[in-house]
Amino acid sequence: MDTSDLTDSKYSWQRLAISLVIAIVGNAGMWAVILVLPAVQKEFGVGRADATLPYILTMIGFALGNLMIGRAVDRFGVHIAISLAAVGSAIGYGLSALAPSIFIVSLLHFVIGFGTAACFGPLIADISHWFLKRRGLAVAIAASGNYLSGVVWPFFLTPVMATYGWRGAYVVLAASSLVIMVPMALLLRKRITQAMTDSADAISKQAVRSTGLSPNTMQILLAVAGVACCVAMAMPQVHIVALCIDLGFGAVAGSQMLSLMLFGGVISRLISGILADRLGGLVTLLIGSTAQCIALFLYLPFDGLVSLYVVSLVFGLSQGGIVPSYAIIVRETMPAKEAGARVGFIIMATIFGMALGGWMSGWIYDVTGSYDMAFYNGIAWNFLNMAIAAFLLMRLRGNTRQIPA
Repeated sequence: MDTSDLTDSKYSWQRLAISLVIAIVGNAGMWAVILVLPAVQKEFGVGRADATLPYILTMIGFALGNLMIGRAVDRFGVHIAISLAAVGSAIGYGLSALAPSIFIVSLLHFVIGFGTAACFGPLIADISHWFLKRRGLAVAIAASGNYLSGVVWPFFLTPVMATYGWRGAYVVLAASSLVIMVPMALLLRKRITQAMTDSADAISKQAVRSTGLSPNTMQILLAVAGVACCVAMAMPQVHIVALCIDLGFGAVAGSQMLSLMLFGGVISRLISGILADRLGGLVTLLIGSTAQCIALFLYLPFDGLVSLYVVSLVFGLSQGGIVPSYAIIVRETMPAKEAGARVGFIIMATIFGMALGGWMSGWIYDVTGSYDMAFYNGIAWNFLNMAIAAFLLMRLRGNTRQIPA
């Protein structure tokens, strides 16, 4: 069967649009916990490192969810996973709004993170099956839902928090998960065909031989690279609001910088998707990692209000395409029928990197009283990511395009 009749079709683009809406709503949990960090710290009277515990548990749940839900999607379909995840997230939000301690809030954020995972790695893996010629762009658009969520939700939640506090904002998120995500998930019931899987596998096997590495070896290397890049990425994303409060600019300015950062990330992801269709996932990964490293350096000399807005935008424009590149590399070099599990494993590693980076930055701040060393720490991890990407490119022996258009 000609896979051109099954991929890059009108239905493929419709499915991508539905997936994007689900991603925008479903990924709210990743960014809400950052927005409420200062308020949670003040209410429970804890230090900066302890205040990041809900974020850390969110990321751990998000990481494990990407792995476990990714495997479930390979077997049962993405619509079931998203429906169940929406219910779980709603329960997590609702109970968090009633939680009496930072410990309970943190545990419930594990549930929120686990449910949120269905709307990232598994959703990206699913949409990758429905595109061939424009797979890079499609994956980038689906992945952009994560950042668009961070752009959109602060505008809705900030006024709610001003009136009803962070607990009121979580009630809004609970209702949104049920009302929007469940009906949208039912529109994704159609499954990929065996013909699509067989055709993709034929191309993937050819690509694997060109690297000289087995899929398992590639997966391990990409997972380590994922941890490294996201430890670096976490410093600005997790602590930008707290940094602005420390500098006297206030939480509103920090929230705006986060939104600007994520808006830049959306643009970066779309551009990276186009690049991936032309250059391949590995080249796109190295470009993004190098740009992120440069942007991290820019945070060190500039701490004025206007300059932080500019640097945050530059950071977003530099790093948005990094994580989606891993999904592209997996689909270019590994069996299609294992896409959900393998993408989920690598995304899990990137989220562990975000959790580790968020905690490390808070701990370094508590020890030194400044975020400067936290930025240097992120830069060091970024170099590790660049080294792995460069090594894998060398293994390609000059072949920078794994899959022909």
